[in-house]
Amino acid sequence: MDSDHGGRSDSREKGPWPQVVSHGDAPPQASPHAPPDRRADGLLPAPPDVPAPAAADVPADPVPGAAGPATGGGIAALSFRYQAVAALALSLIGLLACAQVAMVFLHVAPSNTLTKQHGEAVDNWVYPEFEQNWKLFAPNPLQQNIAVHVRAEVAGADGRRTTPWMSLSGEDGKAIRGSFFPSHVNQNELRRGWDFFVNSHDSENRPNGLRGDLSERYIRRIVMLRLGERDYGGTVERIQVRSETRSVEPPSWSEEKISTRPNYRVLPWWTVTPDDLPENAGAPQASRGEEADK
Repeated sequence: MDSDHGGRSDSREKGPWPQVVSHGDAPPQASPHAPPDRRADGLLPAPPDVPAPAAADVPADPVPGAAGPATGGGIAALSFRYQAVAALALSLIGLLACAQVAMVFLHVAPSNTLTKQHGEAVDNWVYPEFEQNWKLFAPNPLQQNIAVHVRAEVAGADGRRTTPWMSLSGEDGKAIRGSFFPSHVNQNELRRGWDFFVNSHDSENRPNGLRGDLSERYIRRIVMLRLGERDYGGTVERIQVRSETRSVEPPSWSEEKISTRPNYRVLPWWTVTPDDLPENAGAPQASRGEEADK
């Protein structure tokens, strides 16, 4: 075994790993298993000579803290003058969109203070391009307070007499006010019954079909059910019903002038029949409940 440098083995000749050439050594010999260099044989063209870049073409290193060109897109990439123009255009578009939404809202909303004062301007904006055939609320919210009153003709030992008007709606209001779980009877029975009667009768209180007769019987039974809970010392022979309608007073900031005087719709006297009495009830007694203002 040959050795050099103090008896160390020359592993470069016998090891299976590639040889490492240090500075000053001869260039490594080509491996016998390596593919032939076809460029040396003239089979492949030699790579073109790439000229070295000129000093002027090499970008200089950026200076720390220096502002470079804008790299973002959109309005930020524009100059200040065009940014101002774009901001003004977007503001006008936003204002126009808000005006369109407000005008359409007022057009489809129920009649209110604004539409009564500026209804012509709203219509000029909406018609004909933006016409809407729907409403925001259906039906329109009520703007009136409607109360149902009743009085009775009672026949007793001292003769025949007529009771003062009693507010049935006022009694329902007292039962609802302050109650966490108000009864549907107090909330809806009389109110829906009166709506049923009004919608099935004409302005002269004449029924317009079978629904008119049914609504009248329904009102008579509701009235006799309420009167049967009280005792006036006699038998109720006839009853009379009326409605009192008052417009809701406008708010203090509104300049709208509305009369709040009551309007009455008085029905004719009805003679009480056995069909009007509650089930399993005897002769009803007149009410001595809360009296309505005459």
